[in-house]
Amino acid sequence: MGAHDHAAQDPGTRDHADHGEQSGDGHGHGHDHGPGGHSHGVAADADRRWLTLALTLIGCFMAVEVVVAFLAGSLALLSDAAHMLTDAASIVLALIAMRLAARPARGGFTYGLKRAEILSAQANGLTLLLLAAWLAYEAVRRLLDPPDVEGGLVLVTALAGIAVNVAAAWCISKANRTSLNVEGAYQHILNDLFAFIGTAVAGLIVLTTGFVQADAIATLVVVVLMVKAGYGLVRDSGRIFLEAAPAHLDPDAVGDRLVAHAPVTEVHDLHIWTITSGEAALSAHILVEPEGDCHAVRRELELLLGKEYGIGHTTLQVDHVQEALLSVGRPGQGAGDPHCASPHGPVHHEGPHSH
Repeated sequence: MGAHDHAAQDPGTRDHADHGEQSGDGHGHGHDHGPGGHSHGVAADADRRWLTLALTLIGCFMAVEVVVAFLAGSLALLSDAAHMLTDAASIVLALIAMRLAARPARGGFTYGLKRAEILSAQANGLTLLLLAAWLAYEAVRRLLDPPDVEGGLVLVTALAGIAVNVAAAWCISKANRTSLNVEGAYQHILNDLFAFIGTAVAGLIVLTTGFVQADAIATLVVVVLMVKAGYGLVRDSGRIFLEAAPAHLDPDAVGDRLVAHAPVTEVHDLHIWTITSGEAALSAHILVEPEGDCHAVRRELELLLGKEYGIGHTTLQVDHVQEALLSVGRPGQGAGDPHCASPHGPVHHEGPHSH
């Protein structure tokens, strides 16, 4: 019933609904994603160049630091080197994910491989958390049984590491950080920069006072920063994988805003999710008054969603209201509901209603 019955009465509206399901004007793209799915004027090729430059800087310095860490007997330096290894891995993942995300949609992957970037971001977050757990264990062990540390060698290497990480962080900051994928790599580099600053301070303390526990204490400070950054990446990527609405959008408020637009009488089956970083999508079934213009309402709502909420991907099924459809999802309706057996989410209609 519903859309199919309405098609018999008004073929033009059914044609509109069918058209809205496709990637033409029914999706109302509000911005250009470019070949790599990016916005904000940053080209995917430019992103790759900046990330590759940062990877080169990190890889060269990391090889030197591992040797120095063993010579100096410094856990802080070794932890920095391990962190730089995850930095390099995070950038490699980001580069691979960018290439995958740039591939066009085909076959069963109707969105393409855009979420490869989100997989990369989640992997970056998990590696930060796992590395933080290992470093915390080693730091506590060294606090209880501190080894000898060459403070001078630690200080010099850490100062060089600060310079390298500042350069790498600058490179990645030039890329498109609205991408959770790029942000994951950036957080790795930023945490490594903080780690080197802490290591430099620890090296100075060891050199001037002989307090070797400063090396382990500096590691614990960095662990806290790593946990914070790792948790944020896992949380944000997890929301996308679980099809949650973007954190800054309240679906109930969006539904109420849509139903307040005349001549809309009801909004149901409202879904808001994120395809990949910065690309929110929305689908909904919209009912309008019998005399309302379905085509005009769809266009107006698409403009409203793009302007007020930044949602550029929309699929709106717009139908004239029918008495049977007015009861969708309301109390007393069972599995035989004329719209669907299991209405999705709250129903938004005129007047007070629960969410």
